[in-house]
Amino acid sequence: MGDGADWGVRVTYIEQDAPRGLAHAVLISESFIDGHPFVMYLGDNLLNKGITGLVEEFVRERPAAQILLARVPDPQMFGVAELSGGRVVRLVEKPETPLSDLALVGVYMFSPQVFESVKRIKPSFRDELEITDAIQDLIDRGLEVRPHIVEGWWKDTGKLEDMLEANRLILDTLERRIEGTVDDLSRLEGKIVLECGAVVEESVVRGPVIIGRNARIVHAYVGPFTSIMANVEIRESEIEHSIVLEGSSIRNLVNRVEDSLIGRNVKIHRTPTKPSAYRFMLGDNSEVGIRW
Repeated sequence: MGDGADWGVRVTYIEQDAPRGLAHAVLISESFIDGHPFVMYLGDNLLNKGITGLVEEFVRERPAAQILLARVPDPQMFGVAELSGGRVVRLVEKPETPLSDLALVGVYMFSPQVFESVKRIKPSFRDELEITDAIQDLIDRGLEVRPHIVEGWWKDTGKLEDMLEANRLILDTLERRIEGTVDDLSRLEGKIVLECGAVVEESVVRGPVIIGRNARIVHAYVGPFTSIMANVEIRESEIEHSIVLEGSSIRNLVNRVEDSLIGRNVKIHRTPTKPSAYRFMLGDNSEVGIRW
């Protein structure tokens, strides 16, 4: 996000000194929020229709809190809300026997009354201040917690397959926009965004695809549902249904890269030197599939 200038906003960061829970994140933001209602939006959630209308409803109706819910087939994996008379009456975190199929989406709208509730609750068994406990305290104090069941799709992008699916859903909404440079030997098919400074040479790109600023696609194939960020190089290689973050390069690969998430400043390449060997530097929870 940086300072937000790319989106015409100003971003302020408030850091937790340790992972002390979502309600703790609310607590340390109190002086910054300064008595105003606010939205708490967990960054790994993606909503098809956004939240503009829901914020307008919250401002108009002024409940103590408004929480977003979605019907799920496996509610025992989520925080679950129980409703009565159009209000939330109880929240249970990952219940063994759920009494509803309404999962907390991870988008909340709060009045300043939530700060008193956060100060009243105790840390959970995880030694964290849980936002569900703070919302339950609002309910126990007789304040209105209004539910809103989301329409359209909702993706929790905590896992690779969910992130790739979210990427697919968003790319499918693209409108073609070519601002970079494409040579006469290349072919661009379908919904493609080629941002300023990006270069495509002797390559085939089949949308929906987005290629970021100053990226270079040279003698390569970029297939559908691929997001390539700024300053990436794809050379003498093929890739599809993947995400490649800033500054990475993929060069001289024999086999196509598929269904992959590649982080920042990663280098993937084939070398002709002997003896032949694989050499990796991989972060936590990485997965590498190799065809023998």
